[in-house]
Amino acid sequence: MSSRGYSSLGKGIGLEGLEPGYLELYTSGELERRVRALEARLEACDICPRACGINRLAGETGYCHAGRQAIVSSFCTHHGEEPALSGSRGSGTIFFGYCNMRCVYCQNFQISQDYQQSSKEAAADALAGHMLYLQNELGCHNINLVSPSHFVPQIARAVLTAVPRGLRLPLVYNTSSYDEVASLRELDGIVSIYLADLRYASNRRAGEFSGAADYADRAHEAVAEMYRQVGELAIDEQGIARQGLIVRLLVFPERIGGCAESLRWLAGELSPDITVSVMSQYFPAHRARLYPALSRKITPAEYEEVTRVLEELGMENGWVQDMDAPESYRPDFSGELPFPAAGEK
Repeated sequence: MSSRGYSSLGKGIGLEGLEPGYLELYTSGELERRVRALEARLEACDICPRACGINRLAGETGYCHAGRQAIVSSFCTHHGEEPALSGSRGSGTIFFGYCNMRCVYCQNFQISQDYQQSSKEAAADALAGHMLYLQNELGCHNINLVSPSHFVPQIARAVLTAVPRGLRLPLVYNTSSYDEVASLRELDGIVSIYLADLRYASNRRAGEFSGAADYADRAHEAVAEMYRQVGELAIDEQGIARQGLIVRLLVFPERIGGCAESLRWLAGELSPDITVSVMSQYFPAHRARLYPALSRKITPAEYEEVTRVLEELGMENGWVQDMDAPESYRPDFSGELPFPAAGEK
């Protein structure tokens, strides 16, 4: 990503010694209490807004197809995230399988909508091991949990397992924002950085293209809770994020996502100082070409309309993606790694 025409994040704010809150929660016993509370909810699952009510502890599956264990489709160093996350050593990314949405244009459809991934189940010890590998062996700046909404209890259990083994990195909760607020509250202090999509401003559009007819309402509630927990983005002397909220807005053709409306909501209801990441990389992946409105990339005019709204609202923190975003931003899960290694194309 580049910072074309967009102010850089503030630096030198003395966060070098900031430790993830999960360390204190572990010491006090609060982390274990939360893990047990979250796991109990799997018996009649209400972890995400679907609230399917099935017993995942007994192996039953609902809308997201997830059972008792987490599904880890891939984990790797990712150098294509926002600069404050990727830094020089990359973001330690764990891609979870399955999803609680059905986006027809999903770039991760190979793992989000492939429901035959039982061989990739990862118990708490294995998931904790992935986190520690990304920290100790690959030297990543953070642990980046992609599509975590349906695996909140499993993630919390893995953190409880990993802390006594030396886990110390900030956790990034990289989400569509179709999250249950009650689940997010249990993550207060566990997650340091929320990387949250605002995919749609319209419930109707979300129902049409992602099978989530209450998305806008739920996402607004979720993002407000994330902001309450972590506030504005805080970075260290090296420009690496240590805590805070980043809101991503992917610009769609034909204003389908309603980015302008979402920006106005963020500025008016939360703060114009929120860090945003405006993305131009929309590509008609998966089944998008079956929908005329989604069957093409965006135009410069569509993108510039969104950047003008940023200027009108005085939103100066974050990044905008160049219109010529490289194809390497799009993952490919057919190989060993979803992204090229640093320096590859």
